[in-house]
Amino acid sequence: MGKIEEALHIISVLGFPRAQQNDRSALSLLALVQLTESGSWQKLENPLLGVRAILDFCRTIYKKPYAENSRESFRKETLHQFVAAGLALQNPDDLMRSPNSPKWCYQIGVEAKSLLETYGTPAWEIELSSYLASIGSLAEKYKMNRDLSRTACQLPRGAILQLSPGGHSELIRDIIEKFVPRFAQGSQVLYVGDTGDKSAIFDDKTLADLGVILHSRGKLPDVILYQEKKNWLFLCESVTSVGPVDGKRHDELRSLFSKSKAGLVFVSAFPNRALMGRFLSVLAWECEAWCADDPDHLIHLNGDRFLGPYN
Repeated sequence: MGKIEEALHIISVLGFPRAQQNDRSALSLLALVQLTESGSWQKLENPLLGVRAILDFCRTIYKKPYAENSRESFRKETLHQFVAAGLALQNPDDLMRSPNSPKWCYQIGVEAKSLLETYGTPAWEIELSSYLASIGSLAEKYKMNRDLSRTACQLPRGAILQLSPGGHSELIRDIIEKFVPRFAQGSQVLYVGDTGDKSAIFDDKTLADLGVILHSRGKLPDVILYQEKKNWLFLCESVTSVGPVDGKRHDELRSLFSKSKAGLVFVSAFPNRALMGRFLSVLAWECEAWCADDPDHLIHLNGDRFLGPYN
């Protein structure tokens, strides 16, 4: 058998479902251990690899030129399952890495590498049985490590929302836990756009009742709040590197929420004033700027009005 066929056999005996028993998964496994066609299972490597590096390996080593738009298939239909089963690790060098970081990476699991290095030897069957007996606890251990790194956010009514790790999610948490009780008291959280789960909260029914029918979530702000008492919708952007409410984004959101029966309040939220200073020159008028490290204060980017919607 060639190395792809051998990798497929390994994936099969490890118990992965049919959806993962394909060339994409086999090549991903080979990439994670850097095994070429002429290489040996007894001499494996364990580099940190992003999806781009895995695609490069497929193209250059096995002459499988996957298209650029196949990256999500590798991520969602192979690597996600490898991580969930404990076969691969996700960001072992930095569990707090943000999901949209260009440094997001994968690595073969320590126990999995030790097992694979016995493939084709008399020790394989014994080591496989031992590995399969422990894989449940391994997967649970890695899941626990990932869960511990997530950002817990308490919603206004007391429920706890688990967000992806990273500064962007921490600022979303601060918007909900610090901004809301100070400037949007009694608000209902209608949407939270977690980078790891774009629909962590999405109350499309309430939005529809307010006249907002959304066909795509890709252009939504990071947090949408509804203050029923004043009939205001707060459209909040969490700004940690890009994405404040500048003129272009202001027009885009106004168009997206043009049929809203509630007044629109645009908020750019920053973790601190130093970062806000970098964006101050591009922030749109008729918007608000707020800093999580100084949560009692708000900057109104207009001279004649305070917090509230503008016609």
